[in-house]
Amino acid sequence: MTDDTLPGIKLFDLSGKNAIITGGSKGLGFAMAAGLASAGANVALVNRNLEEGKEAAKKLNEDFGIKANAYTANVTDLAQMEDVAKEVFDHFGQIDILINSAGINIRGAIDALTKEDFRKVMDVNVDGTWNASRAVTPYMKKQASGRIINMASTLGLVGMANRTPYATSKGAVVQMTRALGLELAPFNINVNAICPGPFLTEMNIPIAHTEEAKNFVVGATALARWGELQEIQGAAIFLASDAGSYMVGSMLTVDGGWTAK
Repeated sequence: MTDDTLPGIKLFDLSGKNAIITGGSKGLGFAMAAGLASAGANVALVNRNLEEGKEAAKKLNEDFGIKANAYTANVTDLAQMEDVAKEVFDHFGQIDILINSAGINIRGAIDALTKEDFRKVMDVNVDGTWNASRAVTPYMKKQASGRIINMASTLGLVGMANRTPYATSKGAVVQMTRALGLELAPFNINVNAICPGPFLTEMNIPIAHTEEAKNFVVGATALARWGELQEIQGAAIFLASDAGSYMVGSMLTVDGGWTAK
């Protein structure tokens, strides 16, 4: 057999590919941006804080020698996301990958939360994912190729008390991924989602050392620990590359065994 028949590790090569990562300046978003950059991809980081994005882009450029730019936009605003998509396309010439990593979490009992709390989480996690996907789809359709990777969650697959806004939003992302995956597959655009378990990001630091985290977060995993940021990179590279070319509408769990229990 030839190398063309069994390309192996070459399937993970992202050299010359261009990726947009929303929420890409920190946490899981930055970890995935660094993972793609290490595989050769150029990256466009989209955040509300432009200076933070510039610092992250500078680090990626210095560490991996790829092109890295920062853009400012609010994912809840479709027009802003369309403007960013055009800027990225004009600068890089093609949009190959989108990772929808921007997200928020507001915790609490339902009678302690406001409707505004619920709506805010939905606006960012659901509308933001839809807006960014809508913005890049025309470019990917025209080139007849692309990868869209949504950030769902284990809480889009299983429930947890005092998480109605977040769990509802991530359940919606799961179904959006399946529906959009079926819609865009005929255009050679693969849409999938990563479902992270408990990673110790800035979002989770407020509960990291609480009894709740010990019993119901870390205690829910088979590995009995928080995930480390680098442990999300392999899943992102896989779904962004040719290695994941037969994946459509899938939920790739990276959760330390949470959903296996």
